[in-house]
Amino acid sequence: MRIDRLLEAGKDRNDAMRRYGLAAAAAIFALWLRQLLFPLLGADNPYHTAWAAVVFSAWYCGVGPSMVTTLLSLLGIWYWFVPPFGSFGIQDPKTTIFGMVGFLAFSGVIIALGEANRRSLAASKSIGKQLKEAHEELEQKVLERTAALNAANDNLGELTSRLQQMRDEERRQIARELHDSIGQLLAALAMNVAVVQRQADSLDSAGARAISENAAMVEQISREIRTISHLLHPPLLDAAGLASALRWYVDGFSERSQIKVDLQIPEALRRLSDEMEIAIFRMVQECLTNIHRHSGGTSAAIRVHEEDHRIVVEVQDGGKGIPLEKQLELSSSGRTGVGFRGMRERLRQLGGTLEIRSDNAGTAVTAKLPLADSTAAQSEKSQVA
Repeated sequence: MRIDRLLEAGKDRNDAMRRYGLAAAAAIFALWLRQLLFPLLGADNPYHTAWAAVVFSAWYCGVGPSMVTTLLSLLGIWYWFVPPFGSFGIQDPKTTIFGMVGFLAFSGVIIALGEANRRSLAASKSIGKQLKEAHEELEQKVLERTAALNAANDNLGELTSRLQQMRDEERRQIARELHDSIGQLLAALAMNVAVVQRQADSLDSAGARAISENAAMVEQISREIRTISHLLHPPLLDAAGLASALRWYVDGFSERSQIKVDLQIPEALRRLSDEMEIAIFRMVQECLTNIHRHSGGTSAAIRVHEEDHRIVVEVQDGGKGIPLEKQLELSSSGRTGVGFRGMRERLRQLGGTLEIRSDNAGTAVTAKLPLADSTAAQSEKSQVA
């Protein structure tokens, strides 16, 4: 800190010497120029060039150097250009003294104006410097806040991904419980009802009808439980892969909703990572649910194919399309519906994208996912198998 103060003081001294040197040089140059003009101007108005030196010093050198310029100019003019020339004598005291006083007075005004201008410029520079520092500080804070926001978004993305994984695992566990526990209980109940049903001849007509209806209801409940279990997490997705799971789901959806769905998927579609297969299955599931609820159409098309080291999933319907205001909401950050938000977040975590296009001829949802990670997953699955 002390060294910095010494360096700053040395810099100030050098600057002061430079300004005084410029002021003295300006006075000498003005006297030299007046000497060159002497054959033209003579002894009349000897202060012409001195004014320029005073103005220069007042505007650029400061009060002290300006006073030096004024005094040097006055002495030089008195010695060389006021009769008798070459001495400090005065031939016409009244005229000479009046001219000197006038020169000093107007030089003082010029110095005062110059100093005011210098202070104004210094204040402007100071304000400009402060504004620049404030701008730089603001930019730094914006960068820090942006970095913090990016970190928060990354953490939020990781948390969302983790929640999605936990949700999928919970669905898998619930599906397994429904199938293994409740399914077995219903199977045992169906066997007991069958035993009673075989003895229906010993019952009256109302009892026999009740046993028959119970058997039908148990069978219906078993089918519903099996359907719910498969919708929560289709076992085909783990056992046979995405293609088989999608065919099973599309067939069931068409049967339940009476919407004709054309599924185009390669027979030899490679096995993808678990996360990617679940993401694609859930996307198709969400799209078909939206078609059934909102589109009003009677047909849909699903196409799954590979393109440029990516897997592309396209779901299109022939419904009434999405209203324009709803499309604006879907394209704006933070106002997307829960289903589309979940789809987008799943795909984003896997490096993919989701695009939604809609008009009065229908809606098309396209997802694109890179295949780099899934290739490694396919190799691992093959080794395990």
